Amino acid sequence: MATSDQDIAAIYDASDAHEMARLVADHAVSAEALLEEALRRADDHADLNALVALFPDQAHDQLGALPNGRFRGVPFPLKDLHVAMAGVPLTNGSRAWADQVPTHDSYITERYRRAGLVLFGRTASPELGLTTTTESRLWGQTRNPWNLEFTAGGSSGGAAAAVAAGIVPIAHASDGGGSIRIPASCCGLFGLKPTRGLVSFAPEKGEGWGGLSTNHAVTRTVRDSAGLLDVVAGNAPGDPYTATRPPHGFSAQLDRPPASMRIAYTTEPFADTETDPECIAALEEALRLCESLGHTVIEARPEVDASTLALAARTILATNVAATLRSRAEELGRPITEEDVEPVTWKNLRLAEHLSALDYLDAIETVHAIGRDVGRFFEGFDTLLTPTMPAPPQRLGALALDHAEPRVYLENLKRTIGFTQLFNCSGGPAMSVPLAMSSDGLPLGIQFAADLGQDERLLRLARQLELAAPWSERRPPAR
Repeated sequence: MATSDQDIAAIYDASDAHEMARLVADHAVSAEALLEEALRRADDHADLNALVALFPDQAHDQLGALPNGRFRGVPFPLKDLHVAMAGVPLTNGSRAWADQVPTHDSYITERYRRAGLVLFGRTASPELGLTTTTESRLWGQTRNPWNLEFTAGGSSGGAAAAVAAGIVPIAHASDGGGSIRIPASCCGLFGLKPTRGLVSFAPEKGEGWGGLSTNHAVTRTVRDSAGLLDVVAGNAPGDPYTATRPPHGFSAQLDRPPASMRIAYTTEPFADTETDPECIAALEEALRLCESLGHTVIEARPEVDASTLALAARTILATNVAATLRSRAEELGRPITEEDVEPVTWKNLRLAEHLSALDYLDAIETVHAIGRDVGRFFEGFDTLLTPTMPAPPQRLGALALDHAEPRVYLENLKRTIGFTQLFNCSGGPAMSVPLAMSSDGLPLGIQFAADLGQDERLLRLARQLELAAPWSERRPPAR
């Protein structure tokens, strides 16, 4: 197969993951050529700090026996957080895990392999995924390809920067408070957080962060997100719960436009913060687009007490952080010290020491009660439309886990999670759709959320929006 470097680059730029796999199947391009192009681009964009580890030898070994799956031959990075790949370091963005090398694959990794994806690197994550930027003492700052002085979002900022920069068309990501949707918004990508239980955490865990967290991806196209969800959705033996997937899968009816929807919208965050006028303007533009597509838009929102939501989420987060650090201390054979972790991580550990089992149970019950309130809200609406974030992307350093001023850090954090965190608590699907740009030339996402199990509804709506207002050709400026 004779294909020039220039041809490969052009093919790579013009293709999403489905198209790359089709070209490999048609012998128009080789999986090896795609891998080499991904490695070259990772090197060319090293200044972004999107990929913190490359393992080309293991990737080339995969090429010899690639399964004939949906994404056969497509280069694919794993986020450096919790998901294991045998023989490849997994640092969780932390010095405390800097030398960890798993001896097994996570269940989701096995499914990626089975789909024919070529696993070749790890994308940056902040320590334990605990903030909405991707900055750590271990790996440094991950930069936004649209403007290097701004955050790529977090905690899946490395994944989003890699896709936005064109290093890969699709990348693994995870979301415990907005960590798929926020970086998707910051980098101009599509990002779906699936329904709780739809993607298994096996064999390491039954759930992440008390049910708040889930795995999926950031992508350039809706069909790649739906196709990858077809690949990974489903339970593993022993999972404590699972979500029902449509019998035909998520991709089969993607191009069948949804029926006219009742779409609620709000500009008021579910946190103690204000919404920036640019984000309100972006939402108003999205409302006009939805109306032009035949949907009905109505101003309404679930009634949620922001302080109650914040306290419950913080209690769940702190206790899970403490449990994770305790487990690591047992593996290391010594206590975790303040020098091992970032200041915000350490504060979560200290907070957990003052919490009881009853505090944790109260927090779980509070989250479940909030979920029921959100579920009742969706009895009257098909989806809820909000800005993805209350503010445009912030500058690097504003959300770092070693921020010098805790109060300022907390205010900055609310300006990212103010709309997203609620749907980690309710468990339903939510997606960030790249429909707008700020006056500074930075992407602004619009969030659509739905009731439990309505992932297909959101994906079909996203595809309709993608056809009406295409975004995949919108790329960061050349550097």
